[in-house]
This record gives sequence, C-alpha cells and structure tokens, in this order.
Amino acid sequence: MKVVVLAATGQAGRTVLSELISRSHQVTAVARNPDKLPNSIDRVRDDLSSVDRIAEIIAGADAVVSAFGPPKDNPRFFSDVTYTDQLAGVAERLIAAVRKAGVPRLVVVGGAGSLEFAPGVTVLKSGHWPEALEPIAISHMKAFAALRASDINWTYFSPPMLIDPGVRTGKFRLGGDSVIFDEQGRSWVSFEDYAVALVDELENPGHERARFTIGY
Repeated sequence: MKVVVLAATGQAGRTVLSELISRSHQVTAVARNPDKLPNSIDRVRDDLSSVDRIAEIIAGADAVVSAFGPPKDNPRFFSDVTYTDQLAGVAERLIAAVRKAGVPRLVVVGGAGSLEFAPGVTVLKSGHWPEALEPIAISHMKAFAALRASDINWTYFSPPMLIDPGVRTGKFRLGGDSVIFDEQGRSWVSFEDYAVALVDELENPGHERARFTIGY
C-alpha cells in the first residue's frame, strides 16, 4: 500500500511511520524538516500551507495519514485557540487536497476532547481535562466537524485521554465515540499500540467516514 504520512516527525507521525515500514508498506513522509527522517524512505519538505502542493504530494497514494498538530514549543499552544486552530485550517486544506488528488482515503490522528466521558458529557466538559489542553481540544473538534461535513472518505482516530511513548503490545480495545477505561479506571494507550491500531485500520478498513478510539 502506498501511504503518505503528513507531519511525520512528531511523536504520532514517527510511530505510525515506523509501524508502516515494519509492515513493508511504501511510505512517503512529509515534514517541515525531513532531514530528521530516515534516508531509506521518500521524504518531502512541506508545511501543508497549500492545497495544490499537498495534492501534488499525495497524488497516486492509496491513503494519507495526517498526524499534524500545532507545535507545542510555542506557549500559545496552551492558552490561545487562535493558535491551535492551525489544526482546523490544515484539516480544511487536506480535505480539498484529497478531493483534488482523488486519494481514496484520509486517516486523521484526532483528539480525545470530543469523546463521550459519560452520557451527554464530553471529555472536554467532564472536569477531568487539563485546562492547558482546552485550546487544542477545541481545535480538534473543529477539524472533526470539517471531516464529517466533507464528501471524502475520512477516518478520525481519537486517542484516549492519555497517550505516551511506551511498549508495542498489540493488545488493546477499540470503541466508537465513548472513552475506553481500563480496569483501574484509566484512559490511556502507548503511541506504539495506537500506531498498530491505525495501520490495522488502513489494512482492513472498519471505520470509513467514522470516528473510532482505543484504550486498554
């Protein structure tokens, strides 16, 4: 499968990239600084600011994976939704580029804020979401809304409330719109297992034009 990974140098992008390579998929990795990526794969420098350029890069791919997120090294990430809304802008451009290039599928590394924490209560409004992460959660919701309103074949993959580097176990549970909690009441997963589930979804589609989530 020919897969383009956008924002391939972030934590999610790198992990998904590694999982794709381990399964012998043909990968093109796109990043602002592709020098950080392995020489053994196709690398493209781009900041995702142009629909035409994105369409040119992804043309001929079987699927596109977007792991884009606004850089966290800017303090505005934790306080200013006008900064994190870069995410929503990129989502709109990706939708247009996927449509223009005729790519069959877009899978987006999503957010947890819009998941249902309890009946009628989102994670964002649950009282259990950090205030500093409210801006990015709101921007993720805007991106999710844009996908749902689009006519392309999208999949939105929400992580649990906590995702950290860890171990690739291959053992996890998948769900739809509700948070998954483990036996200790935690909502979490490793980036490695998140990547396993994402590539599984690429290989065996089960959530086209839908959102799904993961947890232990």
